[in-house]
Amino acid sequence: MRTQEYFYSLADRIQGALHAGENFTCWFSGEDSDFIRLNHAAVRQAGSVSQGYLQVSLISDGRQVAFAMGISRDIEQDGDRLEHLLKKQRAKLESLPEDPYLLISTTPHSSESIKQSQLPDAREVVDEILSQAQGLDLVGIHAQGATYRGFANSFGQRNWLTNHSFNLDFSVYLKQDKAVKAGYAGFAFDRGHLAQEMAFVKEKLRVLERPAMSLKPGAYRAYMTPSAFYDLISMLGWGGVSEKALRTKQSALSKMRDEQRTLSPMFSLSEHTAQSTNPLFQAQGFMKPDCINLITAGQLAHSLISPRTAKEYGLSTNGANGSESPEAYEIMPGNLARANILRELGTGIFIGNLWYLNYSERQSARITGMTRFATFWVENGEIKAPLNVMRFDDSLYNLLGSNLLALTKESDFILDAHTYDERSTGSAHLPGALVRDFNLTL
Repeated sequence: MRTQEYFYSLADRIQGALHAGENFTCWFSGEDSDFIRLNHAAVRQAGSVSQGYLQVSLISDGRQVAFAMGISRDIEQDGDRLEHLLKKQRAKLESLPEDPYLLISTTPHSSESIKQSQLPDAREVVDEILSQAQGLDLVGIHAQGATYRGFANSFGQRNWLTNHSFNLDFSVYLKQDKAVKAGYAGFAFDRGHLAQEMAFVKEKLRVLERPAMSLKPGAYRAYMTPSAFYDLISMLGWGGVSEKALRTKQSALSKMRDEQRTLSPMFSLSEHTAQSTNPLFQAQGFMKPDCINLITAGQLAHSLISPRTAKEYGLSTNGANGSESPEAYEIMPGNLARANILRELGTGIFIGNLWYLNYSERQSARITGMTRFATFWVENGEIKAPLNVMRFDDSLYNLLGSNLLALTKESDFILDAHTYDERSTGSAHLPGALVRDFNLTL
């Protein structure tokens, strides 16, 4: 039985077990993935994961109780477990208070999207990676396969998404902590694209052989690669465009709403779910727009509004998740050609990665963090030396505002490489960014 049919059969089992006046919502996430761990450009561990999880909410008289379970793919066994768990949770409902912010979709909007795999066999992909990595101290993880998302409720709504993607997340070491980090993700594996990534890595490794230097604290012209820019932009997902956070003054961008602060007119951010690996439906049954414009030409345009926030403040939800964080970032590209990056940078810092990011002062959107792998000092458009790790502390109102000089014409597709519990489906389409006065503190 296909995973989709299996999920629908379990949803029907829940439907049949309901008592009068009860409703349910059910969210499914699953995957059939291959994982290959690489070290010293050799396979160190290989395996496959086939798993699925249900998150079920039982609802009655404005009260709800939720539980989760993994599926065994034995339909009778899983169905019996579901009915047993429903009985246990039903006993709790009467003792619970009403949920004042409970909001679920009661108008069915069913959908189905099954995207066919364009991926070669994982062994073929890994053979190509190892062939191109000969002579390199490459370490990383390659993951590929199908991811599934499904939704069902007692009002007859059924939604399904099957996607197929791959994500190669790797670093190549020269010695000790000197390394170049890179990645390649997508829906169809291209050997030529991988060769470009490897050529970039080899070029930067040659520079890493030079003696490293440190910079004095101060403001420097800097270029952030798409990978580094994603590290920075990801901080906006930490409540930055959340309607709840904006209303409770917990958002780093509160001043954009309350004091009409703006960013650079070059900067436009959206959540573009339709071109990501995420579904256009969510866990309470509401449908998402293909794209939500969050910041347009430097102006705060919309926020992400979850069903609970919508109920609390009398708004309409736009299908945001419970944390009201973007899952499919898209930043509109600019006019800087990638081939001209070093020339336009002139003298300054080429930043390959950032890490250990945190807010140093949330209300001012100040972020602190460290430069990481493949960060170089550039003079007159020429890379001169690798930089030792440096700390920065700067405001997004500067980096994305008055100090943003240019965005590249070309954008990279980045898949979140996290595999906690399951493969992440978070993603981003974004360019590189050239800024002035990037503030190094030590």
